[in-house]
Amino acid sequence: MSVAARTVARVREFNRFYTRVIGVLEAGVLGTPYSLTEARVLFELAHRDEMSASELRGLLGLDAGYLSRILRRFETDGLVVREAARDDGRRQVVRLTSHGRTAYEHIDGEQVRATERLLEPLDPEARRRLVAAMDCIRRALDAPLPRTVVLRGPEAGELGWIISQHAPQEAEAARLVAAFACRTDPRESAWIAEVDGAPVGCALCLADDAEPGAARLGLLLVEPAARGAGIGSRLVAECVRAARCAGFDRIVAHAPRESAAGRVLQRSGFEPHGNAWTRGLAEGSGDRAE
Repeated sequence: MSVAARTVARVREFNRFYTRVIGVLEAGVLGTPYSLTEARVLFELAHRDEMSASELRGLLGLDAGYLSRILRRFETDGLVVREAARDDGRRQVVRLTSHGRTAYEHIDGEQVRATERLLEPLDPEARRRLVAAMDCIRRALDAPLPRTVVLRGPEAGELGWIISQHAPQEAEAARLVAAFACRTDPRESAWIAEVDGAPVGCALCLADDAEPGAARLGLLLVEPAARGAGIGSRLVAECVRAARCAGFDRIVAHAPRESAAGRVLQRSGFEPHGNAWTRGLAEGSGDRAE
């Protein structure tokens, strides 16, 4: 399948922009005498006791002659030594000297400070979006990243994020979020599902004003890109546990039967009841999905 010329042009444009941002076009990395590739070689050696030249070549995809020239320069500068491996005298390994480790730590510290300066003008939400976009690019172009899923309470600004994610029902979402924000019932809770540092899902557990003794599972959502990892089921299970511990006798949710949320509710032991889903909260009821 051919790639549209406009798509290729936009990728190249982004590459040119980002190389300017990170300073790759400078003669040395952040004012040091080392190129980006040389700094990467130092990075890999700093995170291992020793490596063979062939391992370095395979890891970084470098030409053998190019890597050999880099290592010779490093030897001249006193940054590395090359010696026989302890377990096999026929194999030569490379390791950093104390001077090499100091050089790496200086470069690494400068890169940390440069990245902090880059991010300082952005507010926390903009930083989360930036990191999420970077993760998206990496997942698209590389092997899948390990995904760390965390369920937690909303942080500053994230109640607004919940409303924004329910744009078609924004008025109802705003009403429920406002009710939670001004809650007087300590039994009510809210969760954000976070994947690799970015919010991707949410759910609220509220007292249901229409049904005494019932909890309401509201605003259940998982972003499309994060679906398929069981996040929706985890949010539902957390709401069920919280409602049970709070003393509610049942929990009610509203979602179309054929929607993604409806399917999650059905798998989680909820049963359709008119235009809603219900589940009893007696110990052991519906626990097969949790």
